[in-house]
Amino acid sequence: MNRPARRDGTPDRGRSNPARKNTNKKDTPQQGSGSRGAAPRDGARGAAAGQAGGARKPHRGQGAPQAPGKNKYGKTKSAKPQRAQQVAPKISNAKPARHQYAEGQGPAKLPAGEGMRLQKVLAQAGVASRRAAEELIEQGRVEVDGRIVVEQGLRVDPENAVVRVDGVRVVVKKDLVHIALNKPRGWQSTMSDDLGRPCIGDIVSERVSAGQRLFHVGRLDADTEGLILLTNDGDLAHRLMHPSFEVPKTYLATVSGVVDRGLGKTLKAGVELEDGPAKVDAFALLDVNGGKSLVKIVLHEGRKHIVRRLLEAVGHPVVRLVRTDIGPVALGDGRPGTLRVIGPGEVGALYKAVGL
Repeated sequence: MNRPARRDGTPDRGRSNPARKNTNKKDTPQQGSGSRGAAPRDGARGAAAGQAGGARKPHRGQGAPQAPGKNKYGKTKSAKPQRAQQVAPKISNAKPARHQYAEGQGPAKLPAGEGMRLQKVLAQAGVASRRAAEELIEQGRVEVDGRIVVEQGLRVDPENAVVRVDGVRVVVKKDLVHIALNKPRGWQSTMSDDLGRPCIGDIVSERVSAGQRLFHVGRLDADTEGLILLTNDGDLAHRLMHPSFEVPKTYLATVSGVVDRGLGKTLKAGVELEDGPAKVDAFALLDVNGGKSLVKIVLHEGRKHIVRRLLEAVGHPVVRLVRTDIGPVALGDGRPGTLRVIGPGEVGALYKAVGL
């Protein structure tokens, strides 16, 4: 007689009665136990167990398919820990401000009573009325110290804060002065002259007497007329005069002779002068009349008499020379000897041109 077998197929020597009930697991037949004729409680399972006889336990992975949400042992699967998702910072898409910054990184607030409200600063700078300034702030078009501000009533230090609207800097210091002067022909580009010759200082003498410390940005020789800037903003003046910032200057020159249309290529390619090569950024022939030509020249070099020397080197001496533009600032239609205060937009464009 065959001995009863355990689940792993080995004989069960501790049992003498193959038909004895399994007292440990209720209603669970012993696989392969007893003879083929032994009948377990569950007839269907007994038949399957009788056919299997003493077969071994199926190999891992060969058993019945697992139920959804359960492992191979019939236990409920534990949920895998989910990695915490990092929430990206909210980005302000305000337009047309040039820079975009994450919210919550704005300038530090000043204590109550100190500084000045931002909308008032914008109004005093001539950007807009207070109500319009509040709308600019709400639209995310105003930056303070490099950060977009959307909070109303922010107090800033007008003496030290860097304020921009639509990416253009706004001058908020009350004591800064920016003047465009139309220098007459024959006047000196100095604030005073030891020889008693007329100079640009004579035109702004009342402002100087009132305590404004003004100095000119660059020079024009006595025979050249046109735009010259006066300011007390030292940083701006230094950068405008420094050649590394390459602020373009535009001139209208009346020259002798009929200018050939190919002269522009020659000047753009460069002309060798006694102190080194020089070239223009742009050239245009505007008119030819009576054996003279009117040309427009744009260049960023600031060497002494550079325009006159360039044109003379190519065979067209200058008869009359007028500077009409310095960067974004134009001379306008004022008569020689007149001046005008540069508007906030032009000043902001000057700051932008020199990276301030």
